[in-house]
Amino acid sequence: MAWPGWSAPWLWVAGCGLLLLVLVLLASPRSCRARRTLRGLLMARSKRLLFRIGYSLYTRTWLGYLFYRQQLRRARNRYPKGHSRTQPRLFNGVKVLPIPVLSDNYSYLIIDTQARLAVVVDPSDPQAVQASIEKEGVDLVAILCTHKHWDHSGGNRDLSRRHQDCRVYGSPQDGIPYLTHPLCHQDVVSVGRLQIRALATPGHTQGHLVYLLDGEPYKGPSCLFSGDLLFLSGCGRTFEGTAETMLSSLDTVLGLGDDTLLWPGHEYAEENLGFAGVVEPENLARERKMQWVQRQRMERKSTCPSTLGEERSYNPFLRTHCLVLQEALGPGPGPTGDDSYSRAELLEKLRRLKDLHKSK
Repeated sequence: MAWPGWSAPWLWVAGCGLLLLVLVLLASPRSCRARRTLRGLLMARSKRLLFRIGYSLYTRTWLGYLFYRQQLRRARNRYPKGHSRTQPRLFNGVKVLPIPVLSDNYSYLIIDTQARLAVVVDPSDPQAVQASIEKEGVDLVAILCTHKHWDHSGGNRDLSRRHQDCRVYGSPQDGIPYLTHPLCHQDVVSVGRLQIRALATPGHTQGHLVYLLDGEPYKGPSCLFSGDLLFLSGCGRTFEGTAETMLSSLDTVLGLGDDTLLWPGHEYAEENLGFAGVVEPENLARERKMQWVQRQRMERKSTCPSTLGEERSYNPFLRTHCLVLQEALGPGPGPTGDDSYSRAELLEKLRRLKDLHKSK
């Protein structure tokens, strides 16, 4: 991959100067502390560099597709009936069917039961999605992709070829495979009585979208299909944005109603609630939800959906405005520890703490 700016002469000069400084520090007999500090910095930066290289290979080359296909084969062998037991939600003429795919992903089939028309969100495994389409006896007319990652878009090719009139929707900024109908913020996709609004939520990827099924036409709750923006008690990694970008995207969904059903892209509930308990151990709403989730997972039942009202009560990534959370995370980022965190700084610290918690 060609990194922008590396052809600039001043960067080469700066790089050579930095390399010379590193060599002098490492060679100095009195630089034990400097060597330890430098080693830590180099390891941290090398990890970031290796990640960026691996991420670029995954998202921009055929190697990413091969890796996805390997994941798909392993998951089909390990979970021939899916990683979780799911239950559809039936409303007045609308059905939402979660489809467990890969090792912890969810695709969603949204059905207008009167017109027998269906839309699928993030069809990771085309085989599993097609089986659900045939079982439900519906026509697939649209694919809604939240973002480009193969574990969300890998089924686009096979399904769009099998269903000749099927349209593939997503952000033109995100490199969605087999995209036919680009969407912008607030664009609406209409299928039968289904009215689904796209909301731009960059951060995880540059063009990440979430999809909001309007509940008004069927007199039920609205449904948010959040991809890798928001999970039960968690949020996605910021791969192609900043903490400020991700915070703005989370605020976009925070503006929705409390009764909005949250249908996330992954089954991460138990792990996420465990981390939330480290951050806010006295949060009773989290404790009640954790007990319910553990009962569900003991029977391999899905934890989807939750509601945005529930998420506001225990999801730390949606609680960056709460004083109790800031106090729980300790002194602020200033040199004296007296400064308070900005919400973006709080989000970034939560993300780092989550990574540390996961690695233990």
